[in-house]
Amino acid sequence: MLGVVGEELAESGKQQTRGEVAVRADDDEDRVFGHEVTVSPRPARIACMPAEIEDYALLSDCRTAALVSREGAIDWLCVPRFDSPSVFGALLGDDDQGSWQLRPDDEGAVAERHYDGDTFTLVTRWTTSSGVAEVHDVLPVADRAADGPERIDVVRRIVGVSGEVVFVHRLRMRFDYARALPWVRQAGTDDEPELIAIAGPDSLVIRGPRLTADDHVHTASVRIAAGEREDAVLTWHPSYRPAPAAIDVDDALARTNAWWAHWAERIDATGPHRDMIARSLLILRALTHRDTGGIIAAATTSLPEQFGGSRNWDYRYVWLRDAALTLQALVAHGFVRAAAHWRRWLLRAIAGDPAQMQIVYGIGGERDLQERELTSLPGYRGAAPVRIGNGAAEQYQADVIGEVLVALHAARDAGLGESEFSWPLEQALLAHVVARLDEPDEGIWEIRGEPRRFTHSRAMVWAAFDRGIRAVREYGFSGPVETWERLRDEVRADIDAHAVTDGGWFRQHDETDEVDASLLLLPTVGFCAADDPRMLATVDRIEQTLLTEGLVQRYRTAGAVDGLPGSENPFLACSLWLVQQYAATGRREDAAALLDRVCALANDVGLLSEEYDVTGRRQAGNTPQALSHLALVEAADAVRRAG
Repeated sequence: MLGVVGEELAESGKQQTRGEVAVRADDDEDRVFGHEVTVSPRPARIACMPAEIEDYALLSDCRTAALVSREGAIDWLCVPRFDSPSVFGALLGDDDQGSWQLRPDDEGAVAERHYDGDTFTLVTRWTTSSGVAEVHDVLPVADRAADGPERIDVVRRIVGVSGEVVFVHRLRMRFDYARALPWVRQAGTDDEPELIAIAGPDSLVIRGPRLTADDHVHTASVRIAAGEREDAVLTWHPSYRPAPAAIDVDDALARTNAWWAHWAERIDATGPHRDMIARSLLILRALTHRDTGGIIAAATTSLPEQFGGSRNWDYRYVWLRDAALTLQALVAHGFVRAAAHWRRWLLRAIAGDPAQMQIVYGIGGERDLQERELTSLPGYRGAAPVRIGNGAAEQYQADVIGEVLVALHAARDAGLGESEFSWPLEQALLAHVVARLDEPDEGIWEIRGEPRRFTHSRAMVWAAFDRGIRAVREYGFSGPVETWERLRDEVRADIDAHAVTDGGWFRQHDETDEVDASLLLLPTVGFCAADDPRMLATVDRIEQTLLTEGLVQRYRTAGAVDGLPGSENPFLACSLWLVQQYAATGRREDAAALLDRVCALANDVGLLSEEYDVTGRRQAGNTPQALSHLALVEAADAVRRAG
């Protein structure tokens, strides 16, 4: 492999500094343009595995996201969008897959961290034997008109607090999910050095301290005294365009903090869980693409539901269900404009024949989400395969339109005005429900086994008709309301006749007596009362069969309904649904205790993943998970209403 022409012979195996000479460095002894050169072998390097999932904090500019470990390593960054290929992928392997670590040179340094108020400026305070200093990590929110998606910046500012602290940058860049080593060269001046890395359509320019090549990593040492500060800024831009000018870091940080604070000041939350509610709403905003309005399910792909197992999925896309549920949480707290933005996204995404509607799309409404496996990323602590894309795009999930129409009706009740196409959109969705009324489906959990007639799905079909009927009866819209009323009543009668066991509880689907945590949602959409005897029996059965150390599993994987090997951990949203059920039926102490239990599982900066491993006492699955955070908001609201 031919190395890079430039002062640094970077990213090319064993490296030498040779001015303007490129070195081929695949072997310990080789030639440089006809001249003999000897390269001394290096000792084997021990790769660093990723941190625990709960050790990561989120950075977001509402276009993409980064995950920063407690040890100061950015181990996950995809540019320029949440669902773009990674340039730092150590989260799904080790630092060979790309990472940017910034921490004190003192191995005994102790870190404490927090967000700067209601923002995503991460402040990590390091206490060392020689002094105290902070690192402020930020993805600046770009000026939409000035910058748009043509650049993404990552700012890492070191601030001296007391004494002196030596920090070390260790930068390892790997483009396209670690499938492309970039060409790297030095640029800039002695006073303002720049490191430029290019591979295919992507380019990075790193400004700040001079980084020098050492094997496959670029390093720099920075000494910071009290009152001093040092900035390092990584900027992504399309490689076919010139590198953009350096940002004014002070202005970018002030503007970004003001942007987040302005958004957060509208949060209406009180009570003992105010901070978790606020942070959860902020996370939902952080997972919403600023330009398109698409709301992704999580910032990551392939973090395992079962450690070492194969239940690893790409969640960096827009599920209609998850996005609709997110909207309900946002609208309930006064963010009606978010509903208007997402409704426009929805109209663009499903434009055309409703029969072609998918349940998940790309951030911009893209339909091609072909699921495939990557070999360039070995997986989080060996949990393979790593997947990009998601095969759920090809599934039929009968509940989805119900969630969408419930969310849009809630937004209407909250004052969202109609657009030219908003009601025709809902009518088209209802026509799709009618066309597939009695089909079995893959359900809310996107099973990979045989389609079933899931009770939750059938109840959401009922909810879809119900919200259509209410739009006509309460708001005066036109539509075949008599037909919808007849079909709504037929669906209810079908559920009453076939979805209740001899023991009196709702069943997961009409071929089993097993329960499913999704049944906890039936009262929340109005299908039945929370104290309906069938719901109380269902809760009792869930407590008997799905609770693991007080947390709720989605269903029993031993029943083989999902068609996948292995098992999984309790699903955090399900536990929060049980909180709502407890609160609605007078079990206030149980509701408050379970809510406290789930809140205690959040990490030090308030992030929840998808699941929790009660044996290993650690978070599991993709993170931060929108469904977990929106369910927390709704659960906290339910507990507050219950007094």
